[in-house]
Amino acid sequence: MTQMRLWYLALLLAAGALPALAEPPYSPYVTESTSQLYWGDTHLHTNLSADAFGFGARLGPDTAYQFARGETVRSNTNQLVRLSRPLDFLVVSDHAEFTGVGATLQTDPERLSASPVAQRWKHLLDTGQRREVLMDQYAVSLGQLTLEHDASFIDDMWRQITELADSYNEPGQFTALIGYEWTALPNGNNLHRNVIFRDDAARVSQVRPFSSIDSPDPEDLWRFLAAYEAQTNGRVMAIPHNANISNGVMFAPTNSAGEPIDQEYARIRARWEPLVEVTQIKGDGETHPFLSPDDPFADYETWDDGNFGNPRDDKTPSMLPYEYARSALQQGLKHEGKLGINPFQFGMIGSSDSHTAFSAVEENNFFGKFGMDEPSEERLQHPIRSINNYAASGYVAVWAADNTRAALFDAMARREVYATTGPRISLRFFGGWRFTDADLTRPDVVQRGYSEGVPMGGTLESRSHSPAEQNGIPASSESDEAPQFLILAERDPIGANLDQIQIVKGWLDADDDTHEQVYSVSFSGQREIDPRTHIVAPISSTVDLAQARYSNAIGSTQLAALWRDPDFDSSEPAVYYVRVLEIPTPRWTSYDAAFYQKALPDDVPAIHQERAYSSPIWYRPD
Repeated sequence: MTQMRLWYLALLLAAGALPALAEPPYSPYVTESTSQLYWGDTHLHTNLSADAFGFGARLGPDTAYQFARGETVRSNTNQLVRLSRPLDFLVVSDHAEFTGVGATLQTDPERLSASPVAQRWKHLLDTGQRREVLMDQYAVSLGQLTLEHDASFIDDMWRQITELADSYNEPGQFTALIGYEWTALPNGNNLHRNVIFRDDAARVSQVRPFSSIDSPDPEDLWRFLAAYEAQTNGRVMAIPHNANISNGVMFAPTNSAGEPIDQEYARIRARWEPLVEVTQIKGDGETHPFLSPDDPFADYETWDDGNFGNPRDDKTPSMLPYEYARSALQQGLKHEGKLGINPFQFGMIGSSDSHTAFSAVEENNFFGKFGMDEPSEERLQHPIRSINNYAASGYVAVWAADNTRAALFDAMARREVYATTGPRISLRFFGGWRFTDADLTRPDVVQRGYSEGVPMGGTLESRSHSPAEQNGIPASSESDEAPQFLILAERDPIGANLDQIQIVKGWLDADDDTHEQVYSVSFSGQREIDPRTHIVAPISSTVDLAQARYSNAIGSTQLAALWRDPDFDSSEPAVYYVRVLEIPTPRWTSYDAAFYQKALPDDVPAIHQERAYSSPIWYRPD
């Protein structure tokens, strides 16, 4: 039961509104804590972001909130657009660097007459040198250029942003979390983080957003977060994204100064970064085919072209282990073995990183990354390394007590969240020592998962330290008996059927070497698991590319499994997460080709299998 529910129940009892609970109540729901599934986007840009404005965004946060709530609006290119279903929450995360300068130059240039950077950009825009404005912004992010900016304008913009979020925040109906993006690019390496607050405008506006102009080092950002909480008694977190274009820096074994990370670094990073965004428009960051050569589903929406400084030539295989979530989770086990603290004990989410003001990532409703990328006959003709290389991804799903800032933030902080590439797949994942096959058919299977185990994002202590053992319930005589994992998945109600549930395991052996294995644990059809790979054969496809259609004649609406690790060693630390795959469906490029009656370029992907990634469960030996 949440603290709020306990407090409220105690208040009712004290006031005489409820009789004293001398014995258990007949209604099982009086004291039961339940969680609901909420969908949202924690990474969205509007015309207040300088790069979004430079690339065609003319719509502000007002439109972003209206669209997320399910309203029909006009796009940047004057097209009508609407979500299939409203979202439950949204974070408008405009860049902290030069927030609102471009949009204000368009609507009220006199407001920026005292800002040297704004006047420079106004001259460039007036003389048709838009590219030079963008290059200025890029050079600032790289630390190659310093431009003075009007501090009073920054404060005014932040006040407007936070107050607008408050105005759209309707507890229980729609949650507008306050946030922004810290956009560091040291040497062109992507170290971006989204900063998300639990608090309202009155508290958040006591501080000015800490930007990469203040410092490009994550350690300095974490100091700012600590100072915010100390000053305001509020709550805040940072969420890294696009490690896939960090050139091996995002999850490196060194700090910003190039020194090996130590226990204090591990403690601070784990404290401030409980989540990582692993799928979005600029590619999927679960794993890479080079890192996971035995995983047939590893090469999904791969974007590994160097970094922003050298997008074509700078990537080397040695960088990849420090750029992808799966390998980082394994490296985290290694760090914990040496330092006692895991700096990479993170949950996994998806979000869009759209710069259009639209969280529109459904394949048949994809409005691109920038305003100039919105649906048109021309966008298919762009080279694959630009528009066609974008993934229509993703969303974050949160299991929370209710749809409020506090409940959603707290669920994210405890990592009870998961990522999808867009579909609203329902996913539960529990780990424990006392689940049985009969639990799968119990009507209270979810309550069983909580009472006898830990949910996604949790840590499963060794069997001897499990709650049952601590309460005097005898454990099995087999000390190496494997933990059980309870997984329940259900398809998006208006989406594709499910192909299979997989568990991805990473572990650290006695020689301090990391390993990984993918297991198919529940699947549709009459397939069999290959004993060599532990994975079932690929499912067939119903996709009709000419019409951009598919059929749910294959696959399953629901899949479930109780899985025991067949390779468990109680002495080895391990991390487990779930990957759920849909049946093959058309990619957004195929929907474009069918709608505009244009041929799809040969080098553009046409079909894919969308997916969900749970936050992990960690196993910790004695």
